[in-house]
Amino acid sequence: MSDVVSLLGQIEDIGRDPRGPGYLRPGFSPEERTLREWFLAEADARGLDTEVDGNGITWAWVTDPGENAVVTGSHLDSVPGGGAFDGPLGVASALAAVDALRADGRLAQARRPLALAVFPEEEGSRFGLACLGSRLLTGAVSAEKALALQDAEGTTLADALSAYGLDPARAGRDEARLGRIGSFLELHVEQGVGLAGTEHAVAIGSSIIGHGRWHFRFTGQGNHAGTTPLTHRADPVVAASRLIGDIPEIAARHAGAVATVGRTLLHPGGTNVIASSMDFWLDIRHPDDDVVAAVLADITRRAHERAAEAGYAGRAVTATVDQESYSATTEFHSEFNARLGGLLPGAPLLPSGAGHDAGILAGHVPSAMLYVRNPTGVSHAPEEACEDEDARAGVTALADALAMELAR
Repeated sequence: MSDVVSLLGQIEDIGRDPRGPGYLRPGFSPEERTLREWFLAEADARGLDTEVDGNGITWAWVTDPGENAVVTGSHLDSVPGGGAFDGPLGVASALAAVDALRADGRLAQARRPLALAVFPEEEGSRFGLACLGSRLLTGAVSAEKALALQDAEGTTLADALSAYGLDPARAGRDEARLGRIGSFLELHVEQGVGLAGTEHAVAIGSSIIGHGRWHFRFTGQGNHAGTTPLTHRADPVVAASRLIGDIPEIAARHAGAVATVGRTLLHPGGTNVIASSMDFWLDIRHPDDDVVAAVLADITRRAHERAAEAGYAGRAVTATVDQESYSATTEFHSEFNARLGGLLPGAPLLPSGAGHDAGILAGHVPSAMLYVRNPTGVSHAPEEACEDEDARAGVTALADALAMELAR
């Protein structure tokens, strides 16, 4: 029987970020492919029936495939500079839970099929759309739109799927496969301070708060840095930078809202060149979807004001805003959570500010989440942590929850 800690140790050197600490495991990349091959090898060693579907989701059937299946799993890709546990903890825990269920004989008593699933491009760090695999599976994004998405190098998702050994023509909503899922349970490292400093190693997810991503572009006039007077500049960097500085103050007007700029892009990017454009990507989150809309409206209004200030009589700076994704606040299945609460008495019920594939599936099948304590409260960074004993406690909770569902 494999220990979850040893399973994570097998992949700790895969996809380390060459620019510094942390990991760089983009969706449909060679690094993610190596991780997928690791998972497939672990599944094969357990005699599981595996396949990669048209959306790049890797499936491993613990029992014979069938209807009303219990499914568990997570993802293996990471954000740039990400931590070791975001995604892989859920995948390694799923494998370890299968071992535990086999070892104590509970798997032999299952009344429902059991499968593991590994979803690709959950973070959206390569193609800009989070939970891409589960969105395609459920039809939350059309295959036409998804296949046309491009990464920073101009590679389309269609090209990436082909390079991954998949046929882009097979991508899209998979009614038959989705219909087989009777319930979905995802284990994940906790990505905030909800469990840090408490006596609890495991929590139950209550909801995923509304969140979206928007692309802001400021366009001005490229020019020479040394020969262009300050009075004759239409500098998009000035406008965009001033807006970025305004965003925390704007978000703070709305209690509980968070707004983040984590990625910027300047064109052409020369040190002695006034840029012709500056792009940045804005992330806004709040439990009330109307508040998200209000924060976006305030920031958009300020964007146009900052653009107007940065131009001059002969040349303007313009601002455009495009929505890349949005997920409304999602409540997890109340009856499923009630069963988990009975199984884990005293476990906190936590909302999550982070998106997950379970949140996408929740609109289609009964879904739930378990969170494992992160003592630092830091995620999407190398300082993300999970103590060995907490990881093992998570596997015990996951195995017990799966046994409960398999017996229904």
